[in-house]
Amino acid sequence: MPKINIDKIYIGTNRRPIKEEKVKQLKESIKTNGLLNPIVIDSQLNLIAGLHRLTACKQLGLEEVECNIFDYQNDEQARLAEIDENLIRNELEALERAELWLERDRLLASMGLKAQPGDNQYTQAGGETVSLPGKTNLDFAQEIGYSKRTLQHGKQIAKDILPEVKDIIKGTAIANSPTKLLKVARAGNQERAVIEQAQKALEQAKQGGEQAEIDRQMQILAKARAKQKELQLIALKNVMAPREVKLTIAPEIPAVSIPVQIGTPEIGTQTQSSQEWILGRHRVYGGDTGGAEFINLLPGDAALAIATLSSTWNHDYAMEKARIVAVLRSQGHIYQFCRQHRMNFQYEFLVGNIYVGIFSHESISQPPTPIKVEGVEGVVNYLLHLYTSPNDVVIAPFMGQGEVLTTCERMGRICIVGDDNRELLNRGMMRWQNLTGKQVQNTSSMALRVSNK
Repeated sequence: MPKINIDKIYIGTNRRPIKEEKVKQLKESIKTNGLLNPIVIDSQLNLIAGLHRLTACKQLGLEEVECNIFDYQNDEQARLAEIDENLIRNELEALERAELWLERDRLLASMGLKAQPGDNQYTQAGGETVSLPGKTNLDFAQEIGYSKRTLQHGKQIAKDILPEVKDIIKGTAIANSPTKLLKVARAGNQERAVIEQAQKALEQAKQGGEQAEIDRQMQILAKARAKQKELQLIALKNVMAPREVKLTIAPEIPAVSIPVQIGTPEIGTQTQSSQEWILGRHRVYGGDTGGAEFINLLPGDAALAIATLSSTWNHDYAMEKARIVAVLRSQGHIYQFCRQHRMNFQYEFLVGNIYVGIFSHESISQPPTPIKVEGVEGVVNYLLHLYTSPNDVVIAPFMGQGEVLTTCERMGRICIVGDDNRELLNRGMMRWQNLTGKQVQNTSSMALRVSNK
């Protein structure tokens, strides 16, 4: 694979905005693992895909970067290739992915490329241009692990949420929650029907030169669009409220800072009653993480759940709470585990000396094996890079040494973690406090406080 001088790669103006947080994450990944996915350019060195990776390489001071070189017949082909390459990555928020699906659908339609299932891709290695049969959105979505229903919902989100409402959503946690986005998209359905009818009537009036009717339909359109926007903004406010309730303290509950000593518990000491703590945007639960109380804390749209295999496993619920479940284990037992539990096994891979089983209701492509990943914290970092984006929720039904909690803090994810071991809770919360310099807050007026000792 050729290496190209970074300064010679031309970046066009029609690019999606750079996300500094994503560039920061990629820099860490490239320093640790190298560039896992090459940049895509054409033979004239025009960038087709990989702007964030290219930016990260520039900021790291690299002079050359590995590139895949493809040539396309026209700008529409190049844009379609860019969309496909971006959709394969796990770096897109749900709203971004939905918009790309819709744009891809419109491109295929305009190019007359509504292909049948089974058609081949449109280019060959080595940059040779071939005819472009294309693939339907459903074909492509299923290849990268999304169902027909998910695709349909995504296109509805992209099409029906008003642009000005999308601008408010982008950059927030809602942008990566298909369930919440769908609620916003469906707000104002009646107004949407009025708008469609008025647009048809307006076109007919324009063709007939009926000025009075044109003015009347314009007024109907303006009124319906304003009402639709109002309803979508109300829906957006409503879907944001539950997350705020879960991740912040109610005003009447006083914030309690650390550190008053919990005591000197022995390793393995179990919590006697459940308790909850707020750590910035994260939530910590002390108690049985297989019980209904912890399960009820969890949203239904987490990006990832990370757990460890044990003889007392009672976390099958993770499959309903997270898109992907990663189970960490030592060698052996994963297939026996699969036979005993209702978990949809996808694949497993070895990271360092830790085996990771990946489970999901959707088809998930197996990633390349990373290099220089050590320990549980390195594995967690790798998993978050692969399967999550900033502001995603990550579930951990164990505290361990605080690996998931602290990695989520560093990478801008939201962690909901629980454990019934008092010592591990204490240790994990102390790690977070030392990392951030912030204070743990207890949701109970009878606050436990974490010791510095």
